[in-house]
Amino acid sequence: MRKTTIYPTPVKRALAKLGADIKDARIRRRITAEMMIQRAGITRPTLAKVEKGDPATSMGIYAKVLFVLGLHDKLAEVADIRFDQVGLMLDADKLPKRASAPKTI
Repeated sequence: MRKTTIYPTPVKRALAKLGADIKDARIRRRITAEMMIQRAGITRPTLAKVEKGDPATSMGIYAKVLFVLGLHDKLAEVADIRFDQVGLMLDADKLPKRASAPKTI
């Protein structure tokens, strides 16, 4: 029996958009599917999965395709703490309510 993974709908939608955006970027750059699979070192079925936003495709494959397109620089910012609004709010909640003088020994 094969175990299937269920992905939340927002995740599936985001990956589908990413796949479509990757395909559009490839076509705008006039990179053929054959050129992409050679440059990224992937197979044609894998490229089809990427361009459909298949969640089972590894992040490394997505990263290689983004690199070929010259779009890999934003990948490092996906979970950057500077853009983590929830984390920043939680950190702000930990701040002391008032400042106090440092303790002397």
